[in-house]
Amino acid sequence: MPDILIELFSEEIPARMQTRAAEDLRKLVTDGLVEGGLTYAHARSFSTPRRLVLAIEGLTAESPTQHEDRKGPKVGAPQQALDGFLRSTGLTMEQLHVHEDKKGAFYVAHLSKPGRQAAEILSEVLEKTIRNFPWPKSMRWGSGTLRWVRPLHSIIALMVTEAGAEVVPLDIDGIKAGNTTRGHRFMAPAAFEVSSFEDYAAKLKRAFVVLDATERADAIEHETRNQAFALGLELVEDKALLAEVAGLVEWPVVLVGEIGAQFLSLPPEVLITSMREHQKFFSLKDREGRIVRFVTVANRETADNGATILKGNQKVLTARLSDAKFFWENDLRVVANVGLSGMAEGLANVTFHNKLGSQKARIDRISALAREIAPLVGASPDLAEEAARVAKADLQSAMVGEFPELQGTMGVYYAKAAGLPEAVANACKAHYQPLGPSDDVPSEPVSVAVALADKIDTLTGFWAIDEKPTGSKDPFALRRAALGVIRLVLVNGLRLNLAEVFAQGYPGVDAADLLAFFHDRLKVFLKDQGIRHDVIDACLAMPGNDDLTLLVNRAQALSDFLKTDDGENLVQGFKRANNILSQAEAKDGVEYSYGADPKFAESDEEKALFAALDMAEAQIAPAMQAEDFAAAMSAMAALRAPIDAFFTAVQINTDNQIVRRNRLNLLHRIRATTAGVADLTKLEG
Repeated sequence: MPDILIELFSEEIPARMQTRAAEDLRKLVTDGLVEGGLTYAHARSFSTPRRLVLAIEGLTAESPTQHEDRKGPKVGAPQQALDGFLRSTGLTMEQLHVHEDKKGAFYVAHLSKPGRQAAEILSEVLEKTIRNFPWPKSMRWGSGTLRWVRPLHSIIALMVTEAGAEVVPLDIDGIKAGNTTRGHRFMAPAAFEVSSFEDYAAKLKRAFVVLDATERADAIEHETRNQAFALGLELVEDKALLAEVAGLVEWPVVLVGEIGAQFLSLPPEVLITSMREHQKFFSLKDREGRIVRFVTVANRETADNGATILKGNQKVLTARLSDAKFFWENDLRVVANVGLSGMAEGLANVTFHNKLGSQKARIDRISALAREIAPLVGASPDLAEEAARVAKADLQSAMVGEFPELQGTMGVYYAKAAGLPEAVANACKAHYQPLGPSDDVPSEPVSVAVALADKIDTLTGFWAIDEKPTGSKDPFALRRAALGVIRLVLVNGLRLNLAEVFAQGYPGVDAADLLAFFHDRLKVFLKDQGIRHDVIDACLAMPGNDDLTLLVNRAQALSDFLKTDDGENLVQGFKRANNILSQAEAKDGVEYSYGADPKFAESDEEKALFAALDMAEAQIAPAMQAEDFAAAMSAMAALRAPIDAFFTAVQINTDNQIVRRNRLNLLHRIRATTAGVADLTKLEG
């Protein structure tokens, strides 16, 4: 079985495209080979700034011969039908066979499609892959028609067997496949031949190219941590930047540089963001958290150990940080002159949405709503309103204008510079949280109040103008906002009646419809925590379903109960009782909802069920009042044995109509008693 080596060597591929491109190459080629009738044992793809590589092991040498018996028209069918069958099979009349079955005689074509050599199939698949490669952006160059992300220089297409390496015939716009590649652009630019993937990888390493992106990233991280440790510093974690930088270099060389003393007083986030966004530098911090050094990753070794590279980088960095320092000092002057609320005044000229007004109008709504929510979350209404009025002021700052990702972060600094209370300052950043399912959830009451007001204003506003998520489309991130509200409520154990809060939001909102949307999002959220959607439905049918904390506590208790034998069997007993009762009510045209009297009980099992229901009702009602769901479930579990015994010993539809009615009313008591805990009719199975 041959092994395959493919390399597509080009000018620099943007780092953000490399990982996806390597996976696309693997999938497109292997899928094409399988469609061509071949199989393989294993396939790996790689990427560097200048090459995409695919290594396939254990490819079958040829596709199998395929046999097919194709049924044709009946013997004696019109000549036109027979001619059409002959054309479709490519056979003559003499090559057809006649078969018979119970319906009569008919023609059959025995077709055989010979297998093909792997090299032939690979050549076709590779040409199709290259000509139709799904780059996000591509270009043409010269006079050819081929499109690639950057000009494609060479192709390796090798098939390796025990007999040696063979070049797969392929010519795309004059680029002929071969067995030659080049190493590092500067350190080993000469061409060299390869004879297998192992030979290729080893020679690339000697030519200063690390083929595996993960290996490059690990080398960068390891060397950076070593150099930081030697300086008594610590690397600021940034996995996204690490992956990007690994896609910028083929031979990573880690260099540590100094930041000018005049910039060390800038907020750490400003230094980190400026260096990451503009220079792709990593940051090193001291024990106090101050950013004091930067790390750049060069793509080559130099005779002066990177001194010239560092000098150039530091020169560019000084210019960039000078801009950041200007923005910072200018913003502080604005805050000193007009305060943070004065900085926010410009938001009156910034449109939030053409149907929802300006950012300033939105801030007014959030401020009023935060004041209403504050007592419900244990926050000062005055502080919550003040925090809401300045929380988005930094959107007008020069720093956030340059680095939008610093919104909120800079607001904290500016609020502190303005002398505002710490709770108000913290809310400037925290009110955006949580931004996703794994983001931190604010716990400080003022921050919680403003975060809830911000997200609820967004939701009620877009609901009021009928801009709701549809299918996979959610341009205003309303699902994320709803999840944010859910997590704020549940993590902080808040007791809010959401329908009432929604009614205080944007005028004209359909609070019931929005609450239904929240319930759908809650199902998705709780599913990840192992709570079935039908369990949630059983709890949603109960009063107070806009109190998410109450709802989830009830659902969790019911979910735990249903995982026990008592829970599972009780539900089956309940469903049996409910089905019999529902059928009798439909048949008789009456509702058996009262009048069950123990004096008509004829058996011990029937009397025991009366007693068990009396005891359960006495326990469930106060337990539910106290929201002691575990106690309520325990009381409900005690019904399992009496219900089982009742159905084993008692015939419901007896000829004695008085006894029958009494037993049907007893079944109603089972339904009513369990309904005090959850609507078990919603449970599946």
